[in-house]
Amino acid sequence: MNPTVKLDILAFGAHPDDVELSCSGLLMIEQRRGKKTGVVDLTEGELGSRGTVEHRRNEAAAAASIMELTTRENLGLSDGFFLNDIESQLKIIQIIRKYQPEIILCNAPSDRHPDHGKAAQLIADASFLSGLLKIETKYNQQEQTPWRPKYIFNYIQDKYLEPDFLVDISPVFEKKAAAIKAYQSQFYNPEFSGPETYISTPEFMENLFGRNKLFGKRIGVQYAEGFISAKKIGLSDLDSII
Repeated sequence: MNPTVKLDILAFGAHPDDVELSCSGLLMIEQRRGKKTGVVDLTEGELGSRGTVEHRRNEAAAAASIMELTTRENLGLSDGFFLNDIESQLKIIQIIRKYQPEIILCNAPSDRHPDHGKAAQLIADASFLSGLLKIETKYNQQEQTPWRPKYIFNYIQDKYLEPDFLVDISPVFEKKAAAIKAYQSQFYNPEFSGPETYISTPEFMENLFGRNKLFGKRIGVQYAEGFISAKKIGLSDLDSII
């Protein structure tokens, strides 16, 4: 995967698997349309009750291959304890300026896991600051150019939040399911020994895919993902409406 190419869409996740669960369908739909897509995980999910950091690294790499991402990297922030502070913001700013995405996808603004809301605000703040000329950052010893994405969209996670728009992911739904199941240590898998958790039950996956079906039904397709936007979305023409 190329680590330096300009991206069209960059998805951030507080933990490996956040993106797969919530917006991998959209990433793959756009990738099929020729867009360059990437993922940046803030932490390695080291506080997860099942598996190890090494498991998560291997699983994230396997999922990235399934999603055919242009790039994926991990910032190594502290799972459960990262802060929306200058240090974290500067790391995000460096990433945004490195990849210069037109669109950023990030965690839900409010969710069961406190890291998700924290990540959403961190990404939003850093995305704005990334466009300021007087904040100086370097990558590979070279000065970076300020960059601010055109849109920031929050994906929806465990807690139900009413979406502002829905995206048809029916053509790639099976690949989305495969990308999620790449995390064999985290989700329902009778062959993996570990304590049962909220997300390791078969019901968790049933509910997740059920929501994709529910969102799909609302726009007349089989499966969809939902997103929240603080900025109003405009249409160039009515043919853009499903």
